[in-house]
Amino acid sequence: MHAEEISAKVLEKMKLFAEARIGKKVKNAVVTVPAYFNNSQKQATLDACKIAGLDCKRMVNEPTAAAIAYGLEKKTQEEKQILVFDLGGGTLDVSILRIEEEAIEVLSTRGDTHLGGQDIDDILVKHCMQDFKTKFNVDLKNNKRAISRLLNQVRRAKHQLSSAHSSTIEAESLAEDKDYALSLSRALFEQLCQPVF
Repeated sequence: MHAEEISAKVLEKMKLFAEARIGKKVKNAVVTVPAYFNNSQKQATLDACKIAGLDCKRMVNEPTAAAIAYGLEKKTQEEKQILVFDLGGGTLDVSILRIEEEAIEVLSTRGDTHLGGQDIDDILVKHCMQDFKTKFNVDLKNNKRAISRLLNQVRRAKHQLSSAHSSTIEAESLAEDKDYALSLSRALFEQLCQPVF
């Protein structure tokens, strides 16, 4: 399948969700795209909308959509500049926006298409694997099941650290009937992830 066809499948599913929610057919859409999308990527998105049976009335870049979602364009009549920071699973985008009289202008956008939450997950999993090897002299590098279980646990711990000062990564019988537990403080988390930050 072409990228446009795959995107259209996602849009079709979103269209179905919207129709189920509002109880009538959806024909028109406002679609967001990354701020760094070039003209051919924007055209591909428009093509995906057509394939999905949607008329794209407006295309909005994601940082502008985030500012609108938070109502930032309505909170003051003074000109202001804001920074929108978007750390996703695999990408990082940072945009500077100017907001003036309910108009939003993207002044600058930069990012890294190979940096995201997955990089943090990988650091934490590697740390746990090394800790497990130190504690039990068992190497997990070829144990896909154990690595998958650790990944689920580090993601849970990472989310908990958003509001707590510590979390515990636990897995019963992780490998060779060895139970694993690691207390992960926010300080240790920040130390381990410093290269990404």
